[in-house]
Amino acid sequence: MNEIEEQGPSITPQTPSVENVLEGAVEWLEEHQSVDGFWVGMLESNACIEAEWLLAMHFLGLDDHPLKQGIVKALLKQQREDGSWEIYFEAPVGDINATVESYAALRSVGIPPDDPALTKAREWILSHGGFRHIRVFTRYWLALIGEWPWEETPNVPPEVIFFPKWFPFNIYNFASWARATLLPLTVLSAKRAAKPLPAGRRLDELFPDGRDAINYSLPKKKTGLSLENIFRMADKWLHIYQGLGFTPGRRTAVKAVSNWIVAHQDDDGAWGGIQPPWIYSIMALYAQGRDLTDPVIKKGLAALEEHWSYVKDDAVHIQASESPIWDTLLVVLAMLDAGVKHSESESMQRAVEWILQQQITVPGDWTVKVKAPCGGWAFERANEKYPDIDDTSVALMVLAKVRYDYPDKERLESAIQRAVEWTLAMQSSNGGWAAFDKDNDKAILTKIPFCDFGEALDPPSVDVTCHVLEALGELGYTTAHPSVAKALRYVLSEQETEGSWFGRWGVNHIYGTAAVLPALKALHIDMSQDYVRRAVDWIIDHQNANGGWGETPASYMDDSLRGVGPSTPSQTAWALMCLAAAENSEAVDDAIRGGVDYLCTRQMDGTWEERHYTGTGFPGYGIGTRKDLKKDGLEQELQQGKELSRGFMINYNMYRHYFPLMALGRLRARFS
Repeated sequence: MNEIEEQGPSITPQTPSVENVLEGAVEWLEEHQSVDGFWVGMLESNACIEAEWLLAMHFLGLDDHPLKQGIVKALLKQQREDGSWEIYFEAPVGDINATVESYAALRSVGIPPDDPALTKAREWILSHGGFRHIRVFTRYWLALIGEWPWEETPNVPPEVIFFPKWFPFNIYNFASWARATLLPLTVLSAKRAAKPLPAGRRLDELFPDGRDAINYSLPKKKTGLSLENIFRMADKWLHIYQGLGFTPGRRTAVKAVSNWIVAHQDDDGAWGGIQPPWIYSIMALYAQGRDLTDPVIKKGLAALEEHWSYVKDDAVHIQASESPIWDTLLVVLAMLDAGVKHSESESMQRAVEWILQQQITVPGDWTVKVKAPCGGWAFERANEKYPDIDDTSVALMVLAKVRYDYPDKERLESAIQRAVEWTLAMQSSNGGWAAFDKDNDKAILTKIPFCDFGEALDPPSVDVTCHVLEALGELGYTTAHPSVAKALRYVLSEQETEGSWFGRWGVNHIYGTAAVLPALKALHIDMSQDYVRRAVDWIIDHQNANGGWGETPASYMDDSLRGVGPSTPSQTAWALMCLAAAENSEAVDDAIRGGVDYLCTRQMDGTWEERHYTGTGFPGYGIGTRKDLKKDGLEQELQQGKELSRGFMINYNMYRHYFPLMALGRLRARFS
């Protein structure tokens, strides 16, 4: 048992009953449902999001944007005591990229360098190596404001739009998010677009020995002959080629990229449902000569003031993405687990109707490689180009549970059939499922200089695969089905020696393991098998002294931190869902009692508090899958430590609510 926190209270007559807690949580949800029928919590990430919007406002000439001062407040509120900005709550150290971008953003709005906040930030930046280890994207941002030579950024030529499908560097071999980000950057890079900061706002103080003394090159990951170094040399030749001023076909390529960008704008004005392609697409179109009154740019900027921004403590925060479909699906699943019946709940009826309306039946980027009718769901409300397997699998779980209680059975069965057909078509060759694409695993792409960031690939993951398996189990599929059998072989091959599974989209091994065991249970697999017992034992062994479970995002860089961290409601719920699927034993029952006590005694006004980040965008490995953390030189290779400089961590503000409700509901059913 981990000795992380103080001993929590034991179950006493004063401890709230599970029934009372479930009732309070359901009431809280009913009070917080939108008029349209969905639920959504704010998606918190890191200061780079707000900083980059301030820098974009400078680039676009939006000096009087109404959100500007609120965003400045948000940046200042997020600064750590040591002067830095961090990637996730209570990270062991600040992040150089977030700190440089925040510093530049605050200077761009006129805050002087001797301001106390900037003085502390500058001292931290200079004491942590200055610009030497900043990532590719931070270099691009500095170039866009005239503080970094474009010649010293990775050259991404727009001609990539013409690469054939068989070519390894075809844009559809990149992960969906990388593809949608790369293309607008090709335009900005080709034009070497920049709007320099005015004289009084430049970053001279971050160049204490002068700009000529800076080593602008990317730090080398390896010495000698390697793919990385070959591509670095190719990048230098691309810059020389562009510098000649004679680039035949460049205008045609830029136009083709621009057409692709315009065609991929979401209905709400954003791109790809995430911040990087959204913000870069606006800037790329602007750099081509479109002004702020252009309908595409105008629509893109208008989204910023809609559901993408939110006010917290009198400061304006910008979301890196938004999660109404994901949140609504998991809320409904939790309510069903808690015993709420679709036929008896007006809230659930409205939610299920809204969910059915969000099913995507139009083709997206995935059709380049997979020929099947679409029936998936996206993560965001307006992102039709990129439905994802994870949302679709949870939608199938929900529809499977309401199929006998839903009045229009023909409509429901049609939605299920389309979703299952699309999901099975998206299974990768190794048996697993990725988030957005099929067989998106060409590691050679990660060697090019541009890909020196979070993840450029979207290979299969155990957590997504097991959500699919759980959904198929709920629909009556068994291990005799070829796709199920193949997926199970993949899942079992990924189990760690100690019994856990890596979590790609949630922190981390608690999340991964919590995806596996309920899936095995849904498929009616014998839960007494050795590999299941090892997973259950691992969960029990990592329970904190206060009855809860927690795991820090730092576990993505330190194996000793797997399953270790301050207790959180969401991670405690995930662990309890593992135990709810396990065989009965005294050890399992004792651990369940402690976890239930932790959740019941910490509910406040129907919900729970959670500041720690338990969602994962990118672990920062580059390859999109787990990494051998025992490998020598890993930090140099990845250029990140436990601060997760290349990672992207998320606090989903409704995880704290629906996962505890889900876990307590399943446990009540287990013991009823």
